[in-house]
This record gives sequence, C-alpha cells and structure tokens, in this order.
Amino acid sequence: MTERKPRADATRNREAVLAAADTLFARCESPESVTMADIAAAAGVGKATLFRGFGDRTGLIHALYELRLAPIRRAAEEGAPPLGPATPPLQRVPALLDAVLCFKLDHRHLALALEGAGGDSPYAAEHYERWHTTLRTALEQLPGLADSGFTAHALLAATRADLVEHLVGRQGATREQLRADLAAYTARVLGAWDGRERP
Repeated sequence: MTERKPRADATRNREAVLAAADTLFARCESPESVTMADIAAAAGVGKATLFRGFGDRTGLIHALYELRLAPIRRAAEEGAPPLGPATPPLQRVPALLDAVLCFKLDHRHLALALEGAGGDSPYAAEHYERWHTTLRTALEQLPGLADSGFTAHALLAATRADLVEHLVGRQGATREQLRADLAAYTARVLGAWDGRERP
C-alpha cells in the first residue's frame, strides 16, 4: 500500500499556519499572549484547521520549533566541522553550545513558549534529550571526564530560553556579549579536561 500524500491545500494551510505563528511569536511582547485564535486569523484559516493539524497549542509550538531547529540539528548530527561529529570535542562542544544559544536568540519567544508549554519537564522534551545526548557523546571523548552527563546538563543550562530572555530582555545584554560569555564559560569548564596534566 502506497503512503497517502497530504492534500495540496492541507500542505498550504500547514505552511501558512507555521509562518503566521513564527511571525506572531517573533513580534509578541510575551509568548503567552499568542493564542490559537490569533494564529488562525493571521494564517487565514479556521481554528479547527489548527487543531486538526497540530492537536493543540503545544503541538503547534513543537512543530514550529522542530522545523526551525532542523537545519542546526542536521549539521550537528551529520554535518562538517565545527558542528559535525568528526570535530574534536574541544572545538565541537563550544560550537554546539554557540549554535543553540544563537537559535534561542533568534527565536527567543518561540523558545520561551516551548519551554513554558504544558506541565511536562523541559528536560524530558525530545529536543532537549537530543542536544543532551549530542553534547554528552562529545564530552565522553575527553580523557578523564567521568560526569559527562551532568556536565552536558550544566552547559545546556546556560542556554535556557528563560535565562536568555532575562539577560537580553531585562538586563540589556547584547548578542555578542552573550556569545562571548558562553564561550568563556565553556572554555573554563573544558579547560580542566583538555588532556593536560591538572594540578
């Protein structure tokens, strides 16, 4: 049996909904203010279309987040240096974290909406588990690092959307400043595990 392809109008509607949601989250004051009704109106579709296509608001947010994140994830899983798996860990880990941070900066309110959606722990979300696994795998290549799982969690904590929003939205940090601070923090963490003799 051949797999049925989505109807052309269903595909168009899905693309319109995701584009509308993307725009609304980018322009909003707070992600909580973006409703399914707002998205449906901006996309020119009925609310029933949103619920059929995505289940609920959380499902729509997940779909949009995954769509925007996919190119970075492909680069991390299959790509060339500095993100790809062939990159030495001391170069790859900072590059991965910088990519996550830049994504959160570029999609601040979408990332906030995702981290605040539903009652589940953000640490159980598929996207978080994948990033944690990717970082942990890279960290496991560093000699003598016995707590790669915890270290991956600690490093990813520095890229949480609520922290990024606090630093940028409330404290006025610039993109360049945040990237430099994260790079310096990561270097300090990894400096103890670069294969050199430690005191």
